[in-house]
Amino acid sequence: MRIALTFDDGPNTTTTPQVLDLLEEYGIVGTFFLIAGNINPESAKMVRRACSLGCDIENHSVTHGFMDKMPPETIRREVSECSWKIAEITGRKPAFFRPPFIAVNRQLFDEVDLTFICGSGCEDWVPSVSAEERASRTLANAKDGEIILLHDMQGNINTVEALKTVIPVLKSRGFTFHTVADLFRSCGVTPVRNRLYSNVFQKSDRP
Repeated sequence: MRIALTFDDGPNTTTTPQVLDLLEEYGIVGTFFLIAGNINPESAKMVRRACSLGCDIENHSVTHGFMDKMPPETIRREVSECSWKIAEITGRKPAFFRPPFIAVNRQLFDEVDLTFICGSGCEDWVPSVSAEERASRTLANAKDGEIILLHDMQGNINTVEALKTVIPVLKSRGFTFHTVADLFRSCGVTPVRNRLYSNVFQKSDRP
């Protein structure tokens, strides 16, 4: 069984390195959806480290606004500037886009020429959701081809703690960990336009 761990709202120099430490400890990879506005010379070091571990870096916009409310030219700028900043660090342009707040509409699909990713979340952006509950929800969502949505936003220590349970349990269940790009490849699925993926095998346009 194959799965992808993904992390939103970085990079930073607090939570991101803690997540990377765990990925390195367990010898697995993840995919990081970056907010370009969070990239600075120090946080860029975390991006380079993620790449050195085999992780992928993808697009989560520049400002993390409600892009379904933005005019076309702003949408294009949010995506292109984020991709440019990522490529400047990694040498590779993103192929995947996670819309902020998973707020999408027809115009967003028309303007963004990247594969849209949602994922199965555990409300780990809510401080009151404990590490134990985050782990329990994540494990309940785990199935072949699933994309797990987590956050490495600054100070999100409960998700770091949850991963200490999630990763070894998924390993014991026989899951292998992939980047989002490799998850599609390993499952033999070619992503299509106008679809918001939470699992690479899904057939509907919404998660």
